[in-house]
Amino acid sequence: MIKTRITEELGIETPILMGGMTGVGYGELVAAVANAGALGFITAHMFPSGEALKEEIDKTRGLTNKPFGVNLTLLPSINPIPYDEYREAIIESGLKIVETAGRAPTDHLPAFKEAGVTVIHKCTSVRHSESAVRKGVDMISIDGFECAGHPGEDDVGLVVLLPATVDALPDTPIIASGGMADGRSLIAALALGADAVNMGTRFCATQEAAIHPNIKNQIVENDELDTVLVGRNLRNTARVARNAVSEEVATIQRDPTTSFDDVKHLMAGARAREEVYGKGNMDGGIWSSGQSQALVHDIPTCEELVTQIMTQAEDVQKRISGD
Repeated sequence: MIKTRITEELGIETPILMGGMTGVGYGELVAAVANAGALGFITAHMFPSGEALKEEIDKTRGLTNKPFGVNLTLLPSINPIPYDEYREAIIESGLKIVETAGRAPTDHLPAFKEAGVTVIHKCTSVRHSESAVRKGVDMISIDGFECAGHPGEDDVGLVVLLPATVDALPDTPIIASGGMADGRSLIAALALGADAVNMGTRFCATQEAAIHPNIKNQIVENDELDTVLVGRNLRNTARVARNAVSEEVATIQRDPTTSFDDVKHLMAGARAREEVYGKGNMDGGIWSSGQSQALVHDIPTCEELVTQIMTQAEDVQKRISGD
């Protein structure tokens, strides 16, 4: 068993986390991750209200007696998102772990602190990590350029970004995010100073992930070159899977004068949820995937996956030590 500050403080069996993922982070998958000895997060903004989120938390509690958390991604939106309701639902439910992303959760921290909730904030740079810790977050999940979703605008890979963050914040538990997919990733991250790893794309390709099987199979088939960066001209970069739609968006956005309105119809979340996640049309919309898909070769259960990761990690440790 590998023990770290994070396994001890969060009460989990392995230093493996599955962060919040839009369209994926539902209770059934989160419970399966928890039962496997890792830590998963329900994605709050997939639910229309605090009450709906609380129902999902209650449902998840019926499926596991192990720790899990909720992800709050704090971003500007066209339609108002009931963040205050989500926060109160989390506190009322008695959950003690929250993952935040986007802007700093400054306005939510006092209530979380009073309720004894540990706040993990996801960042993409050392400077933002330092700022978040000064504002009061408890742990940092540092996201390298390899990650699915939003890697920031600095384009720093995790092999440099992770130890730089650890050096800047030696007293703060750090989670390695972006490019993490197996036991080798885990040992490498620990060697670079992390206390745990966060895996997103890897957990999408599991039996319990409630997404179309075509997505899972595509992740297995894809390699490290099968992602596309979109939103660069808007300084809102996102790494997504390579398909006809993402390549069209990237082509349009090579013109620096284009705006989001020029690609809105292609990038609409509703389109992706219906066509990709629902119908399995791999060219039906934009969907997130990280470069770690190159390391995904099967579609196990969450229990099988966590066992595989920890077994491989132990084998790597033995090889390094010469045992």
